[in-house]
Amino acid sequence: MSKIIITQTGSQIKCPKRQKDTLKALGLGRIGKKAEVEGTPQVRGMVAKVSHLVSVTEA
Repeated sequence: MSKIIITQTGSQIKCPKRQKDTLKALGLGRIGKKAEVEGTPQVRGMVAKVSHLVSVTEA
């Protein structure tokens, strides 16, 4: 699998709890924080759920 770098670009203040939990599971939590993870289908699905709050780059 390829590595992807996920950067949080939006605030989670007014987001539903489910989206906050998804960000936490990805290793994020504040704007500007980055996490490098494997690009598995499960992770890509999580990123799709919070795509309006994160940006993704291939490592």
